[in-house]
Amino acid sequence: MGVPDDAVREAARLDPAPRWVAPVFAVLGAAAIPWTAYLAVTLPDHERTHNYRAAWVGFDVMLIVVLLATAFAAWRGRRIVGLLAASTATMLVMDAWFDMTTSRRVDVPEAVLSAALVELPLAAVCTWIALHVDQVVDRRLRQLARRA
Repeated sequence: MGVPDDAVREAARLDPAPRWVAPVFAVLGAAAIPWTAYLAVTLPDHERTHNYRAAWVGFDVMLIVVLLATAFAAWRGRRIVGLLAASTATMLVMDAWFDMTTSRRVDVPEAVLSAALVELPLAAVCTWIALHVDQVVDRRLRQLARRA
């Protein structure tokens, strides 16, 4: 038995988030502007860190986990795939950014190529999945309803 068209239209009219989310997040975003400007002026250009390897390996492990979780959710047909794909896209963009900005000068071309050929295109695919998951699910529900 399929989902009635009225139910689909009603669900589309519902707000995707509580009303307080927009103003609170707008205030948080605005509040971050002076802090970011302060950091831009006060942070050193170069810094040596003790946990550089642990930070990068840890980040890559988390990226592997979210990639595999996205694959599993897609394979099982779970709606959470949209959220996981959005998380994956975010992490891929962050990975590209930090690869390019923390690379030694001789490694920058490799980081740029990796970003342009792997990380950013995959992030774009993940973003498409995140933005279209409801349409894909609705299409699948209509197909199942026609079969029933």
